[in-house]
Amino acid sequence: MTKQITVGKLKIGGGAPIAVQTMTNTDTANVDATVGQVRVAAGAGCDLIRVSCPTRESTRALKEIIQQTTIPIVADIHFNCKRAIEAIEAGVHCIRINPGNLSQAAVVDIVKAAFQANGTAIRIGVNAGSLDGDIVERAVENCKLLEDMGFFNFKVSVKSSDVRTTIDAYRRLSRRIDYPLHVGVTESGTSFSGTIKSAIGIGSLLADGIGDTIRVSLAANILEEVRVGRQILKSVGLLKNCVNIVACPTCARTTIDVIGIASELEDYCASMAEPLKISVLGCVVNGIGEAKNSDIGVFGFRRDVAKIYVRGTEYAEVGNSEIVLAIKEIISSLKRTAAN
Repeated sequence: MTKQITVGKLKIGGGAPIAVQTMTNTDTANVDATVGQVRVAAGAGCDLIRVSCPTRESTRALKEIIQQTTIPIVADIHFNCKRAIEAIEAGVHCIRINPGNLSQAAVVDIVKAAFQANGTAIRIGVNAGSLDGDIVERAVENCKLLEDMGFFNFKVSVKSSDVRTTIDAYRRLSRRIDYPLHVGVTESGTSFSGTIKSAIGIGSLLADGIGDTIRVSLAANILEEVRVGRQILKSVGLLKNCVNIVACPTCARTTIDVIGIASELEDYCASMAEPLKISVLGCVVNGIGEAKNSDIGVFGFRRDVAKIYVRGTEYAEVGNSEIVLAIKEIISSLKRTAAN
């Protein structure tokens, strides 16, 4: 188990729930746009978010952004340590530094500022594309630098755009340090290819017990990053308080619109914090069994007609066009029951 650190009010490592992160793509100096994007990401289930701070205008905006948002803000710093110090003075919760483009003296200055702020965390974010040599060795060197200064509130990442390189680096690093690890495949690609690369890379590491925060890096809407990240956690059984949807791939026996129903329910339940299993199957072959083992189960019974089960008991027989509405009403009913 890794050590536990604090980023804002969020606990990371030490057995805390694995946090999902994304990064804004607004101009950070535009407070309204950035705050809006942070709030939307938080609503979708994002636990902490990184903002790029390349200019003095962007660090000046941080104080307002922090005041208007509820999840921890991480300032992304490259090349200029002044931006990091300004971000710390503005009250940012964490600083991401890349040893590939900051001198050791600059890192020392940033750590000193974090000490003075009494609570700012640091991420040592080593990217294969930003430096020559072994990324694991560079990460360990920088960990020792912070340790020698008596600073321990930090996490580490060793990312590559290559899946195998990423997996190997994190496995080697996890054997050498016990600080929290922020896991991801950097620059993974478009929504389609990047999701596959990230699921393989992040999923493999999580299955090994490696990873305390994750980010899915996609050339896509940031909400897709949050959605895929949460789905990866669901798939390896590490996101318990959520809705898990089971759906069959359909075949000639299918008698209801499985694809449409499952997709609509997945969107509806995406950020719902309810430990529910919902199954959507096209026919009775596996439908009855899955329905009985789900909180809510629906399966095709005959052409355009389905049966719905609720926690093992047959609940209703409905037409294809009524299925989604019926299930939404059942979800609401179960939530009310749980609340009482």
